[in-house]
Amino acid sequence: MRVVRLKGTSFQIKVWRALKKIPKGQVVTYKELAKQIGQPTAVRAVANACGQNPYPITIPCHRVIRSDGGLGGYSGRGGVKTKKRLLEKEGYFRTLKS
Repeated sequence: MRVVRLKGTSFQIKVWRALKKIPKGQVVTYKELAKQIGQPTAVRAVANACGQNPYPITIPCHRVIRSDGGLGGYSGRGGVKTKKRLLEKEGYFRTLKS
């Protein structure tokens, strides 16, 4: 297993560590993730931390979607199209809004 040394703010690192706990084939919303890390009003900051994710596959920010079911953004190569493809590959087949 590759060891990744994270560089970011303490908030970003908290978000990135929480992202690693989301199982394949499942998603959470940015709002749910904010609650999970004990910052229920920091939804936009959580989304920004996802956008600053330095390792988008290793730290699976593609497993976070908007509360309305939309995909939101994706910092990895290929953007939202890649996010949708990754979710489908992991078995998340609910109708996804782009």
